[in-house]
Amino acid sequence: MRISTTRSALLAGAVAVTLSATALPAAFAAPSATAVISEVYGGGGNSGATLTRDFVELANAGSAAYDLSGFSVQYLPGAPSAGSLWQISALTGSVAPGGRYLVAQAAGTGGTVALPAPDATGTVAMSATAGTVALVSGTTPLTCKTAADCAADTRVVDLVGYGTAVVREGSGPAKGASATASVARAASLADTDDNAADLAAATPSPVNAAGETSGGGEDPGDPGNPTEPGTVRIHDIQGTTRVSPLDGKPVTGVPGVVTAVRTSGSRGFWIQDTAPDADPRTGEGVFVYTGSAAPAVKVGDSVLVSGTVDEYYPSATTQSVTEITAPKVTVVSSGNALPAPVVLDAKAVPSKYVPSAGGGSIDALPLEPSTYALDLYESLEGTRVQIADTRVTGATTAYHEVWVTVAPKQNPTRRGGTLYASYTDQNTGRIKVLSLDPATPVPTANVGDVLSGTTSGVLDYDSYGGYNLQATALGTLTDHHLRREVTRKQKGKELAVATYNVENLDALDDQTKFDTLAEGVAVNLSSPDIVSLEEIQDDNGAVNDGTVGSEATLKRFTDAIVAAGGPRYSWRYVAPQDGKDGGEPGGNIRNVFLFNPERVGFVDRPGGDATTPVAAVKTKKGVTLSVSPGRIAPASAAWDDSRKPLVGEFRFHGKSVFVVGNHFASKGGDQPLHGRYQEPVRSSETKRVQQAKEVNTFVKSLLAADKSARVVVLGDLNDFAFSPTVGALTDGNVLKPLITTLPKNEQYSYVYEGNSQTLDHILTSPGVLRFDYDVVHINAEFADQASDHDPQIVRVDVNAPDHGHGHGGHGHHGHH
Repeated sequence: MRISTTRSALLAGAVAVTLSATALPAAFAAPSATAVISEVYGGGGNSGATLTRDFVELANAGSAAYDLSGFSVQYLPGAPSAGSLWQISALTGSVAPGGRYLVAQAAGTGGTVALPAPDATGTVAMSATAGTVALVSGTTPLTCKTAADCAADTRVVDLVGYGTAVVREGSGPAKGASATASVARAASLADTDDNAADLAAATPSPVNAAGETSGGGEDPGDPGNPTEPGTVRIHDIQGTTRVSPLDGKPVTGVPGVVTAVRTSGSRGFWIQDTAPDADPRTGEGVFVYTGSAAPAVKVGDSVLVSGTVDEYYPSATTQSVTEITAPKVTVVSSGNALPAPVVLDAKAVPSKYVPSAGGGSIDALPLEPSTYALDLYESLEGTRVQIADTRVTGATTAYHEVWVTVAPKQNPTRRGGTLYASYTDQNTGRIKVLSLDPATPVPTANVGDVLSGTTSGVLDYDSYGGYNLQATALGTLTDHHLRREVTRKQKGKELAVATYNVENLDALDDQTKFDTLAEGVAVNLSSPDIVSLEEIQDDNGAVNDGTVGSEATLKRFTDAIVAAGGPRYSWRYVAPQDGKDGGEPGGNIRNVFLFNPERVGFVDRPGGDATTPVAAVKTKKGVTLSVSPGRIAPASAAWDDSRKPLVGEFRFHGKSVFVVGNHFASKGGDQPLHGRYQEPVRSSETKRVQQAKEVNTFVKSLLAADKSARVVVLGDLNDFAFSPTVGALTDGNVLKPLITTLPKNEQYSYVYEGNSQTLDHILTSPGVLRFDYDVVHINAEFADQASDHDPQIVRVDVNAPDHGHGHGGHGHHGHH
């Protein structure tokens, strides 16, 4: 099995590990007398290797069986970057006293000898020369990137760093790993928590729980070059569920016609059977993975393919792609006609999205392609498909991918997108399109444009959005000339308050980014009185040298706004403590208020800093803040490694207005909509709900002191209007989410994987009696964008009389 670590590159390698019921260097638990990682090999399938795949071997030096249920083996690159993630291989069963346990990892295209039958199969392509393997109690990914941090994680049972690995036990990593050598523990299985001393270079010698060695369990032998088809067809490989019934098994002489070839990234080619069976569940196409080798076939070749069937999981939570790996290919004839493509349109795609497994894996569920869209797409994995005249619902990305819908009547937005309406109402017609020919990438398209005519190719699956059409023939772009919106200017008596996520802006960014964002404020937002900014970084961005100020960044930004015709804004923020607010390492991200001092006053109340909480103060004239600007409950665990809300007290036409700028925790780590676990777990939601409760508590404290206080809560909440996060924020009806005042087909400010949705919000307290609200679409629907978020604005009449009608106002569309 293989796992994808980047869009374009796969690591190569293999690992064998011996389990240790303890852990790591200096600060690790006592060395293990039971389960240890005994051997690690990352060279499987590499050039010069004998074995065809990587492995991790575990061993038990104890006198009783060691239960591995719920455990995992995890892998980290030798020199992890900020974006490196631990890759997980789940374990089951146990390792006998004195016994071994074999975890098979990625297969390459080299080697001739298979592993013995593995006891567990992972998806990790390990480096042959440097990496870290951990035996972990649990299947939650580790987050540590240093030896010390991993030593402090009590879930780590044993750990082996090899080559030049940064994360290792003791004095240094185990030495000598290569394409032909593993690192292995001595026969005594002694564990002193020093990788350099405990493991040494060895000839790879994987042993499974049955005591079998290489060639004992899954060696396909040499299939030679058959000239007649074998007994297995592609539909036998694909089976009636998401996982092949032949996973891990050798196949010989599988017949098919080459329908498409991929020459970059994950190289290989697709074949399709020209004599399909009658079962709509069993796919007739399959990907043949050639690894680093360029495919030596052409479209139209009739071939016989021998190799090993493998389920490739692009990541730990995605569905898998069924493949034939380590292939040997016989070309029988060339220039053959291709099977007719399956037409995907609104009639073909079911209205239900995916079956439920109560949060568990759907891998083993029989496919129901006439009932569920993801089952239909799975049944067509590797098969030729065709779409026609499809509307673009997600603009062309930097990776030359575009999202379209084959079901144009599903939840359409006013500007041509597809609205993400609820967790249970998924848009089944969304498909990502990319070109297999690097010389003719998909055209640059905005939401609402149409990919006219027919687009055809093979249906594939990846972790970046799920099912996608790898196009061999592209339709032509019909430009629907989507325009960036310009909102109306506020009237003299209206206080205009906006929110804008400016996507990690810092003083080292190009002037073009400053100018484009500034035009958005000055022109498209018509120069609001107050702009709450998210994602302002410190002045040197990702440079991690203790800098926390943002003065140079904000000077450049406000200068650019003046140059774009806007006012000379002043600013207020509370600088974070270095490294405490999450975001890009070294970036010290924070929320900032810009305000136009010609129109609105800022009430400065000293004492606000990174650690001082702001409080509501009741006075005879109403409520004020204890500090301004200030932060809400900065010591609360809700804000650990996250941006703290910024609170400011403003004066407009003699009235106080309290503004709370927010940037809640991201949705990173949530299981994907298209993944193998259904319904997906939204693990990141827990923290956002805690954050929302803190803001809700603070707003309640303001309203307890003055029930008519005018409060505007806004920012990037990283969650939907129908989410528990927004529910917690509005608890007690203290805040009204203005996005819900718009017509349904306008309730969005962000586009993700072809879904138009809302992560950004403006909410107002009952004291805001008359308002006019607008989402100003200038970024999210466009291929050329200064930020991935659209800004929003509310214009408040602070002197609106209270006629007893409660919370009034309306949403508004932006003018072109």
